[in-house]
Amino acid sequence: MARSAAHTVFNHPVHSLDFIKVTESAALAASRWMGRGERDAADGAAVEKMRESLNEMDIAGRIVIGEGERDEAPMLYIGEEVGCGGEEVDIAVDPVEGTNLVANGLPNSIAVMAISERGGLLHAPDSYMKKLAVGPKAAPFVHIDAPVAENLEAVANALEKPINDVCVVILDRPRHADLIREVRAAGARIRLISDGDVDSCIATAIDSTGIHVAMGTGGAPEGVLAAAAIKCLGGNFMGRLQPRNQEEADRAVAMGFGDLGRVLEIGDLVKSDNVIFCATGITDGDLVRGVRFYGNQARTHSIHVHSNGTVRFIESIHRLGARPSGR
Repeated sequence: MARSAAHTVFNHPVHSLDFIKVTESAALAASRWMGRGERDAADGAAVEKMRESLNEMDIAGRIVIGEGERDEAPMLYIGEEVGCGGEEVDIAVDPVEGTNLVANGLPNSIAVMAISERGGLLHAPDSYMKKLAVGPKAAPFVHIDAPVAENLEAVANALEKPINDVCVVILDRPRHADLIREVRAAGARIRLISDGDVDSCIATAIDSTGIHVAMGTGGAPEGVLAAAAIKCLGGNFMGRLQPRNQEEADRAVAMGFGDLGRVLEIGDLVKSDNVIFCATGITDGDLVRGVRFYGNQARTHSIHVHSNGTVRFIESIHRLGARPSGR
């Protein structure tokens, strides 16, 4: 039976925090493959553990963003039902956000998920999305269609900083050459990242990270995950689909995106006001530290963000059993 309204996963702190166990399990599994050059093995281990953990929870979960359609992914596919019964929720997952980062032992890889009421998370197509993310102070003053220099000046004014103190995160891709030139011309600083923009988008809404803006084009499903956390944190996230080819464009239209050029505001990406976001570090990053192994123990570091505005950083120590095969 579903819990009463007084004891939903969204307003009961114990049930809400249970989701951290899911990302912890995925991060622990993936971290065994860190730096070994086997991105598929890291992802597969994390997917298996994340699904196993979700299926132990008292929820009736539905995957709305996952490893792909059912014919593309054996586990955590879009539409898969998880949990052992209870409150109906929609779940967006990325068991390893930044598979190349794990494979190469690079920073900012996380195991991540977002949970909402049914219908609360946009089912984004597997396509590219132009993105703009900022924290709470700058949230009202930027727009994805404004010139780059204008947005950066607005962020600097909102943060009461000179523009050369504003740090912008951009994926290091040839497609961003013009964007990088515009940011530099405006006088802002840039941190280029090789993969994994969920972590960096969310970092814009956490003061201690020193990251103020995330710009550029990345995966649309990852945009929804980042928007879930940023909405809870009071920041702003805007996107616009940018299909890479006609097949992606046709698929987006078939999914209900009639106007591919329209701006997707944060309320379009995350419709519900009841949201939980969890991420556990696999490798060290701007938000959370990576997994550390100590003999027969491991230490994980996670972030838990609730739509009530609460942000928790959680450090856990796990006693390890037999080491998994392949090590």
